[in-house]
Amino acid sequence: MDIRACRVCGFIDADGELPWGKDGGSPTFDYCACCGVEFGYQDSDYESMKAYRRRWLHGGAKWDDEIAMPADWNVAEQLATVSPDEESLQLAIALLRDSTKSA
Repeated sequence: MDIRACRVCGFIDADGELPWGKDGGSPTFDYCACCGVEFGYQDSDYESMKAYRRRWLHGGAKWDDEIAMPADWNVAEQLATVSPDEESLQLAIALLRDSTKSA
């Protein structure tokens, strides 16, 4: 996994921020612009990270900072950077289908 990526949603900050520091083990306790997770808190272990990801996806995968959202954003492609569990991947695909129907 890319140490630049959010462990929950896979977002990589354009400014090069490292959510868990250069060593991958020292969280910044900043917030992800995409899913809103607090690095080092809600993503501190696999089960809490997975639960946060599912809540975020069930809520529509809304951006915490909508200004940072790329125009061509694709939730499934972004999640692929963090190897999500099957349920999360299926939720992301369903969100994509729903967004293309309403477009």
